[in-house]
Amino acid sequence: MQQRWCRNLQECLNSGHDLQGHHVIKGNVVIRRSFSRSGPGKSASVQLYSSTQIDNNTGRGKLSEKSNLKDGKSSKENGIRFTTYHVTFHVDPEFGIPGVLIVKNQHNHEFFLHSATLEISGNRNIHFDCHSWVYPISKTEIDRIFFSHTSYLPNQTPVALRELRREELVALRGDGRGERKEWERIYDYDCYNDLGNPDKGHGHARPVLGGTSAYPYPRRGRTGRPPNSKDTHTESQPSIINLDIYVPPDERFSPKKMSEFISNSIGAIVHFLIPEAKSFFQKDRKNFESFDQLYEMYSHDRRNVIDSWTADKLKNLVPDRLFREIVKLSKRNPRKFPLPQIIAKENWAWKEDEEFGREMLSGINPAVIQSLKQFPPESKTGKRSSITASHIEHNLDGLTLQSAMEQWRIFILDHHDYLMPYLDRINSRGMCIYATRTLLFLRNDSTLKPVAIELSLPGHDEEEHSMVICPATQGTPAALWNLAKAHVVVNDSGHHQLISHWLHTHAVVEPFIIATRRQLSSMHPVHRLLDPHFKDNMHINALARALLLNSGGILERTMFPGRFSLELSSTFYKDWRFDEQALPADLLKRRMALEDPHEPSGVRMLFEDYPYAVDGLEIWTAIKTWVTDFCSIFYPTDYAVISDVEIQAWWLEIRKVGHGDKRDEKWWYQMNTISDLIQTLTILIWVASALHASVNFGQYGYAGFLPNRPTMCREFIPIEGTPEFAEFLQNPDQYYLKMLPERFTTTLEIALIEVLSTHMSDEEYLGQRVSLEWTDNEEVRRRLEKFKENLRQVENRILERNRDSRLKNRLGPAKVPYTLLYPGPDTSNVSAPGITGKGIPNSVSI
Repeated sequence: MQQRWCRNLQECLNSGHDLQGHHVIKGNVVIRRSFSRSGPGKSASVQLYSSTQIDNNTGRGKLSEKSNLKDGKSSKENGIRFTTYHVTFHVDPEFGIPGVLIVKNQHNHEFFLHSATLEISGNRNIHFDCHSWVYPISKTEIDRIFFSHTSYLPNQTPVALRELRREELVALRGDGRGERKEWERIYDYDCYNDLGNPDKGHGHARPVLGGTSAYPYPRRGRTGRPPNSKDTHTESQPSIINLDIYVPPDERFSPKKMSEFISNSIGAIVHFLIPEAKSFFQKDRKNFESFDQLYEMYSHDRRNVIDSWTADKLKNLVPDRLFREIVKLSKRNPRKFPLPQIIAKENWAWKEDEEFGREMLSGINPAVIQSLKQFPPESKTGKRSSITASHIEHNLDGLTLQSAMEQWRIFILDHHDYLMPYLDRINSRGMCIYATRTLLFLRNDSTLKPVAIELSLPGHDEEEHSMVICPATQGTPAALWNLAKAHVVVNDSGHHQLISHWLHTHAVVEPFIIATRRQLSSMHPVHRLLDPHFKDNMHINALARALLLNSGGILERTMFPGRFSLELSSTFYKDWRFDEQALPADLLKRRMALEDPHEPSGVRMLFEDYPYAVDGLEIWTAIKTWVTDFCSIFYPTDYAVISDVEIQAWWLEIRKVGHGDKRDEKWWYQMNTISDLIQTLTILIWVASALHASVNFGQYGYAGFLPNRPTMCREFIPIEGTPEFAEFLQNPDQYYLKMLPERFTTTLEIALIEVLSTHMSDEEYLGQRVSLEWTDNEEVRRRLEKFKENLRQVENRILERNRDSRLKNRLGPAKVPYTLLYPGPDTSNVSAPGITGKGIPNSVSI
């Protein structure tokens, strides 16, 4: 009898059934542990919905019994602790294939569900790539559902899952009312009405950005905080600094990243966030008296930790468990900074004209320079520049001005038109800022030689006061020419941080994230394609609004536009076009390339030694090939795009709501062809990954030494014959340093850009996926491997170009190789956290 029972048991195990004839589904549920919290254990349970068999009573897939989490086994990977729970389901033999995992959390606190994998008959696994916080049901009042890694277009969704798919999207949209709570997974839109704080006084009032023709802007994620007591159009602000501003749980930094972020920000915290420190350091408003004093700010040896005074103050700002992680991670002296690349090998190369021009092609703001269309330059109002042919005609290496123009060899860095309306207001607050135009000549070796700088100030009755300064070779004192270049770079620094970086990557991407979560099911293939490119964007944007962009925030204190910073960025959004964010279109618009259908990117460079554009076009082409391959798997015809109700709703919401101030523009793609979809997705991935990497992760390398990238000027150019001019001639270096920000602002600015330039340890790079099981489609996986191989080849070509001594703009006088668009890290070591100056993360995550 016992032998027969054992034989029956073995037969059941082999057949995947229990003794009662039920089908047995076994699997594992993996939870990521955080800090000192215990796992949920038996307080959490899971169930399954069938994707193939319908319950006639509910019209949904058949539902399994619950299985509690128990017998967890701990493990550790890359410093992160996991607990794996074994689960078993006994289901009806006709249950079919599981398609949905239901999770009920009856524990006291939330936990992070990493993944679940089920073993079913035929040696087939069903995977659930969850990566989501699951809050106690006592707070959410609903179970969490997760769809398997099989992707479906809406009209291909199994009948058993259709209602669940619809309900999940409805729940994510919310009802647009009330203040959002920590545990709510709600995605909704709002204007930028949380930048000002009128309760602090009139000086802290800021206009609402978005929703009006005067101040158009992309939308942000809604938090629903009540209105300000003194201005009902402005959202109220917390009375103390709040790093816990609402974003949907799945958009938040991981606990490890949050602790790294704060640890890396210790310098900024000491000098800005802690009121006592701010008060102390602001008393020291001294200027740097020599460049030696500047160099003393840096060290190769950044010894250790948070001092006791800082620790005591910091402890009041963050939860205890987070504070312990910060102390453990922090290994640096906040008053010493690492040596920036720009001065690591050549102390004074940053002053050279060749380096000044090179950084317009391979620095951190390389997408502004353009080929000059007409001479002299003209503003949009028709006013001509005061630069004349006599200013530059002797500095064109033997060419006439007409020949140079005909050969497209005159270039302009134009920071004139958008600044002129703001200069009176900016300068009335203690700044000394010009609107600048800089003309450059393309030499035979493809380096750019600056030939004239025009500095303009507004006058009476819309008149302008302008001066033109030419290089030292034409009788101008070299030190005066250096002052003029510094004023140009100040303009460019403001444009870089507020426009190229914040507006054109951070801000414009956020509405796409919100629309994707609201309109594309997590089982939609395009949702899965885009998901890694949205990682942490909403959270870093929320932190930016709370610390950097708000009234009195760090950017207002360190950038020359001050309180007008975000208002100024709104003027640029008026001219923003989504279709022109494609790199080939941008290069054509700036006359840096010509159309060429024989090139993979569709354009041919005006000259080859333009590192940002050359490397960028290869990355662009690789991304577009991957997107084309991916879309071809799911969309065989244009009709498949037109009939995809989720894609159509997604695109409509982006145009009408997320970027609603652009709703009537004619340049939006119609989204009625596969080509429209491919171009849209390629642009979005390019902006979130490569474009952001090109303007962000080189910041410390170039701007960590502030004289190379000053952010404000406190002195105008001295006029010949004045006492200031005599003072300047007597000690040019001291005058230069007097013109730059004082010690406190310099330290704060360096601390900020160090944080922004740092790769975090959980960074995911272009071509990487957080899980190998993100899809069960073998063809998609094969195409992804092809994408990775294309990126490896791009890496090799970038290294070859950087070794080519004929390409002078790839290294420059400062010996800084151009690696900002080096993809990594599959075949390299750039994935290590820190300031590496290379590697393209998937998303705008810092």
